[in-house]
Amino acid sequence: MMYFLLIAGFVLLIKGADFFVEGSSAVAKKLKVPSLIIGMTIVAMGTSLPETSVSVSASLANKNDLSISNAVGSNIFNLMVVAGLCALLNRLPVEKIAMRRDFPISILAAAALLAMGFFGESVSRIEGILLLIMFVGFLFLMVKSAMKSRNEHTEVEEYKDLPSWKCTLFIIGGIAAIAGGGKMVVEGASDIARSFGMSDNLIGMTIVALGTSLPELVTSIVAAKKNETDMALGNVIGSNIFNILFVLGIAASISPMTFTNENVIDTAVLIAVSMMVMVFCLPKRLLERWHGAVMVGVYAGYTAYLFLR
Repeated sequence: MMYFLLIAGFVLLIKGADFFVEGSSAVAKKLKVPSLIIGMTIVAMGTSLPETSVSVSASLANKNDLSISNAVGSNIFNLMVVAGLCALLNRLPVEKIAMRRDFPISILAAAALLAMGFFGESVSRIEGILLLIMFVGFLFLMVKSAMKSRNEHTEVEEYKDLPSWKCTLFIIGGIAAIAGGGKMVVEGASDIARSFGMSDNLIGMTIVALGTSLPELVTSIVAAKKNETDMALGNVIGSNIFNILFVLGIAASISPMTFTNENVIDTAVLIAVSMMVMVFCLPKRLLERWHGAVMVGVYAGYTAYLFLR
């Protein structure tokens, strides 16, 4: 039963996010919202809705260790495996804005989380609200950048028009599927962890992190195969920023989160691998295939460490 809950929960999360993004994007297009803003807000949030749902559900169930490990584990997976596999399939160019803005902000967000957990041994409600305020600031920067790009690129884009009733159905149905899927994943993962004697931290860093990162993984690999890799790494970094500032901000605002020694190590690793990828990109603003191999190898090694600790 616990395996059924986990698998069914993942299916609901992924399909729910798909429906939510499609419905929301169609509404935004009808209202003539620029596609760049849609991509940086609605789509970015949509691909991170599984992490949001799982972390909020875990927070409501007082399983805060699962909240932190899910968000941090997803970020490490996104950066090392999603971006790494894309680089292996097709050399991955990195936008200048990602180097100047997104990389430093993602590292600062992780550093802020580490400081909160290391010095306070928890992320309080006030600190959760502070993370949300930082997210609003980042969102403002994204919208400002999108508006600037819109002014520079005025071509009209084609889009699939959906009837209003279908948009409403997709949005409401997507939210319901995400909420239900998140609860099922938390319950299933917790039951599996107990049956195997695994900690919530380990199950969150591995199985749950992989499952909630599937939308980013599938989307990025398809883009890499189609040679549409211009914004792939930027999207991964943006998702990582969203996971810390918004996902954990919401979870901590609902219920203060205890920060364990394992969480400290995992967050420090996230900062280290983020800096490693940034160094890879500095010379040519490009992730080479060998960079991707190193990144996937680092993730495999760290996963082995997670099971041994």
